[in-house]
Amino acid sequence: MTIDQALITNIQKFAVNDGPGIRTNVFIKGCKLKCEWCHNPETLHSYPEIYYKIRMCSQCGTCLEVCQEDAIVPPIPPQESQAEGSTYQKIIRDKCTRCMDCVEACGYRALEIVGQPMTVQQILDEVEQDRPFYENSGGGMTLSGGEPTGQLDFSLQVLKEAKNRTIHTCLDTSGFCEWEELESLLAYTDIVLYDLKHIDPVKHREKTGVSNDKILDNLSRLSSTNKEIWVRIPVIPGFNDTMAFHEQALDFFTHLPGNIERLDLLPFHNYCQQEYKWLGIDWCLTDVMSIEPSFLEIPAEIYKEKGIKTTVGGSGFEN
Repeated sequence: MTIDQALITNIQKFAVNDGPGIRTNVFIKGCKLKCEWCHNPETLHSYPEIYYKIRMCSQCGTCLEVCQEDAIVPPIPPQESQAEGSTYQKIIRDKCTRCMDCVEACGYRALEIVGQPMTVQQILDEVEQDRPFYENSGGGMTLSGGEPTGQLDFSLQVLKEAKNRTIHTCLDTSGFCEWEELESLLAYTDIVLYDLKHIDPVKHREKTGVSNDKILDNLSRLSSTNKEIWVRIPVIPGFNDTMAFHEQALDFFTHLPGNIERLDLLPFHNYCQQEYKWLGIDWCLTDVMSIEPSFLEIPAEIYKEKGIKTTVGGSGFEN
């Protein structure tokens, strides 16, 4: 991988929940956090991975024939592998070296590489295809992940080239980085979408694997700049879905040295469980019910009462 390339898991078009207007989201692979509820598990690791889509598998055995690492499970009848409650997985992940021979051999597209190398030019050429939608809606490009600051030089090039092409930019970040790294991206960022998981450091580390010291400090520093900030709180059952948490977060916001433009409360959903299955991961939240967005209207009011523009769901078209 050269410095002018990065692994991209998806370029999602016509997005309306990740900044103003109609947007194109660019997802960079690799993240320093390991949030239990991550809705983009394919972006966690910074190396290519393999999806196994069992519904597309004919159990022909071709992948078994080409695998040199004994990392493929022998075929079984398709109806058995796809039966309700089946735990069948084609790939033995701890043996797999990700040589991708099985993907190349699969004629049914049941095996798919997750994370394709792309250059800055390739990304922006695709992003620019939807310029008319940006101009009509006030949209643009959102650089997301994973974590863009984990690929700092590349992210800087992407944002800079977007501005060279007069495309509105949002940076979606966890804030878990050195301040100087985040600051270097601000010159080419119109809006920072800043994820905030918890104020309590113990609870934060327990569910994300990292301390929140840098995250809170960077948000404080960021608020003292003139950059527009949209804070985004993923509301997770049993983690930060209590009024006590929201009151703690509100207290933090009111003591920031500057202002935030907007707060988005993002209700937990389990729609991503399919991606976990495709990656062969047993997701601990598979059976946790999604939060009904209307349940967040009450906590949203406590922020609004303090003058913080607040949405539930983060739609770019909400007022």
